[in-house]
Amino acid sequence: NEMGYEGIICQVMEDLALGRNPELLKKIEENHAQAKKDGGFIKWYYNSIVDSDAILVLNYDKGDIKNYIGGNTLMEMAFAHVHDKKIFLLNPAPEISYRDEIIAMDPIILNGDLSKISF
Repeated sequence: NEMGYEGIICQVMEDLALGRNPELLKKIEENHAQAKKDGGFIKWYYNSIVDSDAILVLNYDKGDIKNYIGGNTLMEMAFAHVHDKKIFLLNPAPEISYRDEIIAMDPIILNGDLSKISF
């Protein structure tokens, strides 16, 4: 991109987000955990993080939780942390029960400004 960084996303997840995989969407609605296992998505993201320089967490509001970070994203942050990768949060850490764990990983808070990403 124009900033000189290359973002990655699992192609299956990109297709899902773009409405190109209705079969997977149905499977997720029926049994989300099994869909994650069958697709190997947690391992895919782990391996991708190991091969990356950093992660960017797009922690937007979800429902009534400002700057939401869910279970999968928390795991991905931990993967990055134990492999000494930089962790960038688009927005401040949410006020949730595991906020201390998020803060303990020393994320770099961008406050919505992607130009603050640096290495």
